[in-house]
Amino acid sequence: MHKYKLKRSKRKTISLEVTKELEILVRAPWNVPVHELDRFVERHGNWIESSLARRRTMLENMPEPSPEEKEELKRRAKEHIPGRVAHYGSIMGLSPSSIKITSAEKRFGSCSPKNGLCFSYRLMLFPDEVIDYLVVHELAHIVHKNHGKSFYALIDSVLPDYKERIRLLKGQG
Repeated sequence: MHKYKLKRSKRKTISLEVTKELEILVRAPWNVPVHELDRFVERHGNWIESSLARRRTMLENMPEPSPEEKEELKRRAKEHIPGRVAHYGSIMGLSPSSIKITSAEKRFGSCSPKNGLCFSYRLMLFPDEVIDYLVVHELAHIVHKNHGKSFYALIDSVLPDYKERIRLLKGQG
């Protein structure tokens, strides 16, 4: 049985996360009994083990950048990513309301309800194939606010090799 940290809130579902500190975090509604959470963690043991292994590999291959390296990565992201958004936006016929470069650690990109795109400077640690996938992924959220079939069909129409790019992003390529 895996040991885990528990965070309860007003949420409706149970979720699992492996943190960058290699801790297992369970988020759960207030009313779910601990024995049910234990069973949930046990049922997801294989996922936990593969996530821990993937996280360890990422930590080994991508140590935390120094403050100087962070500033350089942010500068490069501000130079590079807006051009990629413009390129793929013109192909897809989509235009975000804004583009921001952030220091997000858990998300490489996001799309706001008002269609503003955010990208983490950490994307600059990846090859261009991964950066382009994340750009197309976030642009697709302008049209589809979920990860349904239509969302992935739109990505596939622009990047037919997107699944390989996802493997690169996850360190499995």
